[in-house]
Amino acid sequence: MNTRENDITNGQTPSDMQRLVELIPGHDKEVLGISAESFLSAAILLIFILIVREITGIIIPKIFSNISVGSDVAKAALVGSGKALGVAGGCWAGLYLIEDMEWLTSSLQLLMVVAIVVTAFRFVGVIHAFVMWTDDDGVLDGSQKTVVSAAESIMRFLIVIFGMVFIADALGFDLTTMVAGLGITGLALALAAQDTISNIFGATTVLLDRPFQVGDWVVIGSVEGEVMQIGLRTTLIRTSLDTVITMPNANLANTPVENWGKRRFRRWQPIFKLDINSDPIKVSEFCEGVAEIIAAHEKTMKEEDSFARVSTLGPDAIDIGCNIYWDINSGKVEREARDGFLILVMELAKTHGLNFHDNRRRHSA
Repeated sequence: MNTRENDITNGQTPSDMQRLVELIPGHDKEVLGISAESFLSAAILLIFILIVREITGIIIPKIFSNISVGSDVAKAALVGSGKALGVAGGCWAGLYLIEDMEWLTSSLQLLMVVAIVVTAFRFVGVIHAFVMWTDDDGVLDGSQKTVVSAAESIMRFLIVIFGMVFIADALGFDLTTMVAGLGITGLALALAAQDTISNIFGATTVLLDRPFQVGDWVVIGSVEGEVMQIGLRTTLIRTSLDTVITMPNANLANTPVENWGKRRFRRWQPIFKLDINSDPIKVSEFCEGVAEIIAAHEKTMKEEDSFARVSTLGPDAIDIGCNIYWDINSGKVEREARDGFLILVMELAKTHGLNFHDNRRRHSA
């Protein structure tokens, strides 16, 4: 009596896989003490899983094609995760095709769990491309790169941990004992790595609040310099002396940060010293002319708060105080703007016949 007859005799309905196998000649024979039906079922499932694997490996990258544009890493990650997802899907479908082969069912469950873990692990590589896709300019700054790197590391770590638990469950291990062991081990590691954990939380605070980013000039406590790199444990700052200071991120969470890179404008307050014997009328015209230069300059802003006025009368000089706001983000551009502005002021003083104060000259009483 064949397997189909046995199932019918026992009141069981043959599975779809069993019906398919029975169409193959010699399915009721045995090979090395194992029924040929088992080998045939495993072979059919393997072919089915490989077909699904190739199909999903083609479809998944096309679905996420917009995200992976310009990123070879993301393309490779999508192809790899798509194929792994296809294996998981094939195993899931296979579980519904077979019902009476316990060893094959257990193998499919284990393979499905492993494939899901591999899918998640490979899909982490798409995070970088997704952030670039959602970014306005398509270029990630230093802080964004650090966030992406940290997110990828944390995701991979969590996937490995939970993946090991799920795989162990599929293999039949006692999860209660494993979880208890992991809890004790995790507590011991946490106590031994308090400083490292504090630095990681500090980095998380910096990356979420973003008080500064790579390239900003900052003052943190007694440290002043340009932010070079924001890591999970430390932040590197290059000082004006070209030295590099390594600052633990835990300190950043409790220390005021003065960020010069966040300035909305650059304020400049030059003072021009005119000769004390200058004609008051010409001095007044000079002040008005300087104010006009400030207002007409393409790099200035807040003209209503800008001025050029006589601020002090000294024994030897007349001080003309100015208040200027530059709409500039670059130090190089600001230096060029100051240079052009000062030359215009020199020409204006020459036009009005005014001389700047010279400490070497003595004035008669």
